[in-house]
Amino acid sequence: MTAVIASLTLPFDQVFDRGFRGPLIKGLLGAVLALAGLIWLSSWGVAALAGGTGWLATAAEVLGGVAALFAAFWLFVPFALAIAGLFLDETAAAVERRHYPGLPPPHGASLAAQGVFNVTLALKVLALNIVLLPLALLVPFVGGVLLWLVAAISLGHGLFEGVAQRRLTVAQARVLRKRREFSVLAVGAVMAALAVVPFANLLVPVLGTAAMTHLLHRGADGPVA
Repeated sequence: MTAVIASLTLPFDQVFDRGFRGPLIKGLLGAVLALAGLIWLSSWGVAALAGGTGWLATAAEVLGGVAALFAAFWLFVPFALAIAGLFLDETAAAVERRHYPGLPPPHGASLAAQGVFNVTLALKVLALNIVLLPLALLVPFVGGVLLWLVAAISLGHGLFEGVAQRRLTVAQARVLRKRREFSVLAVGAVMAALAVVPFANLLVPVLGTAAMTHLLHRGADGPVA
């Protein structure tokens, strides 16, 4: 449990570090731009279907924007995993430079193997979220709880294995994740809870990556070289 607490608190101490600031700002900008693009695309699409002019088109644009916000909230986890994958190496490297300076340069899974893992996981989570959407509309509480569970597992497994693959093969990263399953899911559960908080959720990709980097190197068997 000590490793979990340290993994969740240490990233906040590094938010204003020069090496950490870059991936954090880029991750935030990427999230904001993607969200804005989704809202604009949904509003434009609904308005086009409604005829493109008049009060009906205006109402459709507003409805499209609301629908896009809901979709962005509901599909945030696969979205966060995709953003995290873009800046994972830079974020993890910044954490290691400050807290684990004695580590050798990472030589883990190939970029192609990491890319396949990230895309496959994001698509699986996206499919699960879409399947859960009707249940959430019919039984909001049950759907919300299931969404949180899926998010906790997805963020936990995805972020930890993604970070571990910088120094291990895909298979080795999975074995290590299973060995530390409780800690991985504990951090994933906190990130899943943060993912439902407006604006704070934009920090999840970078903070989650940093937290899992700490968790990777704070196991009972010591730092992973």
